[in-house]
Amino acid sequence: MEDEVYYERCAGIDVHKKLLVVCLRIGRKSEVREFGTLTHEIREIAAWLKSNGCQMAAMESTGSYWKPVYNIFEQERLPAMVCNAYHIKNVPGRKTDMNDAQWIAKCLSQGLLNPSFVPDREQRELRDMTRFRKSQIEERSRNINRLQKFLEGANVKLGDWLSDVEGKSATELLELVIGKPDFTVDDVAAHMHGNMKSTAAELFLSLEGSITPMQREFFAHVMTVIRQQTAQIEKTDVMIQNCLSANYKAAVQALDEIPGIGRVSAEQILAETGTDMNRFHNQHSLSKWAGVCPGNNESAGKRKSGKTPPGNKTLKSTLAQCAKSAKKNKNSFFSAQYSRLVTHRGKNRATMAVAHSMLIAIYFVLCGCPFRDLGADYYNQFNREKKIKSHVKQLSKLGVIIPDDLLRSIQERPPA
Repeated sequence: MEDEVYYERCAGIDVHKKLLVVCLRIGRKSEVREFGTLTHEIREIAAWLKSNGCQMAAMESTGSYWKPVYNIFEQERLPAMVCNAYHIKNVPGRKTDMNDAQWIAKCLSQGLLNPSFVPDREQRELRDMTRFRKSQIEERSRNINRLQKFLEGANVKLGDWLSDVEGKSATELLELVIGKPDFTVDDVAAHMHGNMKSTAAELFLSLEGSITPMQREFFAHVMTVIRQQTAQIEKTDVMIQNCLSANYKAAVQALDEIPGIGRVSAEQILAETGTDMNRFHNQHSLSKWAGVCPGNNESAGKRKSGKTPPGNKTLKSTLAQCAKSAKKNKNSFFSAQYSRLVTHRGKNRATMAVAHSMLIAIYFVLCGCPFRDLGADYYNQFNREKKIKSHVKQLSKLGVIIPDDLLRSIQERPPA
């Protein structure tokens, strides 16, 4: 029986840093050519494929080396798909560049390849900037943590008395310690802002360390690096704001209404998912692509605990951070969900479950539905009658008798 053919004319491309091996498959015949990775050479590939009526080209998502090829094919309006290398792995022992290109072309012709989600050019550029900003923020946080370790080595215990070591008060107090060796309690009080729980005397004692002149110079250098990183982050943020279209700005404002999601997180999420949810079949497809849904682990009819599947790492980590922030809002559904799961599933699983729920909410918000928080008492409304009977039974065991009239009024009372 002959194999079913989905593409009569297609191409498989084995991508490398300096080499592109292209296999053009027409029916059962194939032709393999080698090209370089310069722009004019990629345009030669596109011209060759278009002259032979290529219906679709496929390539592995090898690092960032597929991007130049995809960009040129997109400009030349040549249909192309990028596939996960794990899904089209060739047979072991037959690994050559030519065989890989032929294998990709054969799998493509028979419809065996599952294309990865590749956003449009505008979203790809926005994604590059938001990912760079995320790495900048993470590097700045690492330097702040390093500074805290250095201060601990100098007997400065500022982190024990301030909840936010990155705030304005903490920064000014550190500059005071570094720049003025003989500071007083009055100097400390002059640099305190907001409703700080610690007193000036307590902060003075925590700042009274043993700092050598060499350490003061080094700490000042680290503070300068952190300030420079902050300025660079602000510059990147301005570039992102200028890059956002009106559609993205409206979506950012809509996502900002969800508890735990701020402006920066909303921009990061939209750079990964985009604003058009039609590219995903449903909210479950989006959750699987992001890697925040439960994994499948079933055998002999029994469903076991499964790890979350691999997905978009940037989106997954951003959602986890948003979930940790959302659980602090005690009046939200996400806080109730976290509290319900954390006792018997642990912090990490509870956080991922909240991230999953947040992504589902994001999906429907981007589809045009306004966000409505289910409330912190959402789970208390399930099986209300059964819960009342269970509690009455427990009270009766303790010797507490509830009159029938009072019990009837409780049952008939509408939920809060």
